[in-house]
This record gives sequence, C-alpha cells and structure tokens, in this order.
Amino acid sequence: MRSDSNLSIDGARLWDSLMEMARIGATPKGGVNRLTLTDLDRQSRDLFVAWCKAAGCTVRVDRMGSIFARRSGGDDALAPVMIGSHLDTQPTGGKFDGALGVLAALEVVRSLNDLGVRTRHPIEIAMWTNEEGSRFAPAMVASGVFAGQFTLEQAHACTDVDGKALGAELERIGYAGDMAVGARPVHAFLELHIEQGPILEEEGIDIGVVTHANGQRWYEITIDGVESHAGPTPMSRRKDALLGAARIVELVNAIGHAHEPSACATCGMI
Repeated sequence: MRSDSNLSIDGARLWDSLMEMARIGATPKGGVNRLTLTDLDRQSRDLFVAWCKAAGCTVRVDRMGSIFARRSGGDDALAPVMIGSHLDTQPTGGKFDGALGVLAALEVVRSLNDLGVRTRHPIEIAMWTNEEGSRFAPAMVASGVFAGQFTLEQAHACTDVDGKALGAELERIGYAGDMAVGARPVHAFLELHIEQGPILEEEGIDIGVVTHANGQRWYEITIDGVESHAGPTPMSRRKDALLGAARIVELVNAIGHAHEPSACATCGMI
C-alpha cells in the first residue's frame, strides 16, 4: 500500500449496512434493543458473518463467542491489525453505538477489496461479546478475557437476572466457538466509536482521539426500612427505605458535581 495514498470508503454502503443492521431489534423511537446472546443478537451475528464471508474473509469464533473475520495480508505470519467493536446494545440503545465500529471495519475491508489494495499485515474485524454488560455483568467481559483480566470460567459463569449463564447462552445461540481466547499477538487495535456525550458536537469538532477513560466503580446498596401504616404512624417514628434511597441519589449526584468536569456519578436503577 502506498504511503502517500488517500483512499476513501463507500459511505453510502456503510450507511446502508448500518441501517440494515439497525432493523434487528429496532425500537419504536428509532433505537435498538439487542441484548447480548439473545435471539436478536444471534440474528445480528449471522448477518455480520454472512457479510464478512461475502467480502472474502475467513471467520473464526473464540470460546467467548467473539467473532474475528480475517482478510489476508502480504505476510500472514505478521500479527494482524484489528479493527472493531460490538453489536450488542443497551435495552434502549442507539443505531450506532458499537455497530459503527464493527461495520466501519467491514467497510474498510470492502473498500480495500474494491481498490485492489493488499496490506502488509492481515486485517481482522473484531466483534466482541457482551461489551455493554447490560445482560451479563461485568461489561467488556469477552475483551477482558482476551486481555487476561478475567478467566474464561469466570466469564462463562456470569448470570443474567433470570439466572441464565453466559456460557450456556453462547451454546444456545450457536456461538460457543472453539478458538482459544487471546494468547496471540496483535499488531494494533483500532475502534471507531460515536461520541457518547455532547462535547465534540457542541464544539463543532468532527473527530476526537480517546486517550484514557474514567475508572468505574459500581455499588449495590440494600436499604432496609420498617413497615408501618401510612396514615397513623407519626413522622418521627417512620423509617422509610425510599427516603433513604432518595438521599443517596442526591448525594451521588453531588459527588459528581463536586469533581467536574471529568467525573460522572449516577444511580442507574432502584
């Protein structure tokens, strides 16, 4: 590939792919509900795999269900350049969160094919399982196993609110692959992602480069109150759990404001 080249992708094709993928799990307000390892997630995976194979990629699935679509390079002994993200969403997710990173990577491969460009390193499109963590906590568990932050056993044992295990759900939808997770070199990893806040848009900046991310701490707090009749129990004797929860919500919000502009603090669920 020439070092002075200035190649362009097919923007219309990328847009069409994003819109077709967004139909899987589409919500009435224009978003997407495609929780990981559900039947809808399986449909999105099947479509993605079909597109990758049509683009001439070799597709493999690891034991965490992450999909790697490989385009051969001039020297296949070299470590691949990985490009990708995820296809699972939040319950009220958007069309582009995660999907843009996966389908933009596919568009890179498609455009290189169209232009007859052969890269020195192989390219692998990566589609990680359960990046959002909405159904199985913690988030980013498959990429975490790949990076050695979790064990495969820990990840497979994660359960959702109905007690279903991640490993069993991988088997159910047919994406429990046989490739080892991680333990191989990667030359570079690139991820295109939408801005998840308003800053770049408000400042009129087209693109930013992520240099670091906030560390996260999640807490689950149980507040025990005392039942009593709503009418005759005097206020001085009431022990309302919801009142305690309301005070915690306010305090969490105050902590976030006290460490602006970088910190964020919120209560996600009661």
